[in-house]
Amino acid sequence: MKGVERKSRVEQFSPQYYGICALGGMISAGSTHFASTPLDCLKVHMHVNPVKYNGFGSGLSTLYREQGPFSLWRGWSGKLCGYGLQGGAKYGFYEYFKNTYSDVLGDSNKSFIYFISSISAQVIADMALCPFEAVKVRVQTQPSFAKGMLDGFPKFYATEGFTGFYRGLLPLWGRNIPFSMIMFTTFEHSVDFIYRNIIQNKKENCSRSQQLSVSCIAGFTASTAGAVVSNPADIIVSSFIKKMLELLCRL
Repeated sequence: MKGVERKSRVEQFSPQYYGICALGGMISAGSTHFASTPLDCLKVHMHVNPVKYNGFGSGLSTLYREQGPFSLWRGWSGKLCGYGLQGGAKYGFYEYFKNTYSDVLGDSNKSFIYFISSISAQVIADMALCPFEAVKVRVQTQPSFAKGMLDGFPKFYATEGFTGFYRGLLPLWGRNIPFSMIMFTTFEHSVDFIYRNIIQNKKENCSRSQQLSVSCIAGFTASTAGAVVSNPADIIVSSFIKKMLELLCRL
């Protein structure tokens, strides 16, 4: 033998594998959603008050002028922590359920396995996200309510109770479950298509740079498809938020 034998890679579908998937999902989802906080803040204001915030440029200008530069980052901690937890749960549990359902159902219908795996994972992931999303929206749309998550959570609990954190869970499922179903299924089939028809080689025989490129291309395609499908549900969620805020203002 020449040199020291390399340690074997983490075995697929092992506890370590699920942990790595969860950690990767947590880091990627938390960081990307944190970076998009200004756009998310503007989106929420445009949905809640479309007359005042009726465009991208004018909406950003109005927020900056009336509430200051910090207003564009209001809710950042909810995005970072909430979507970090959601991403960790979604990607970790997706791999777990995919393996579990494959053992039970076999590989006769992969698309169906991808669908039910993504649904199962997203149900759990949104339960982790929902309290953060509820406080985040209140912080973004009612600047006098709280400065952020630390003081927002106790104030929200005092006024809404524990059940208030999950009042928007059904609309959240309605938005995110279709997104995950399309995203994961599109990703899996895109990866398979690229290796089979474009690279014409098995994944394990490709370099890490090739594997990373395939994942990026498939991920972009899957996210785009998921966003198109889930956009109508996103509008429904925003309408629900608007009605809730109107009711709160009357109290």
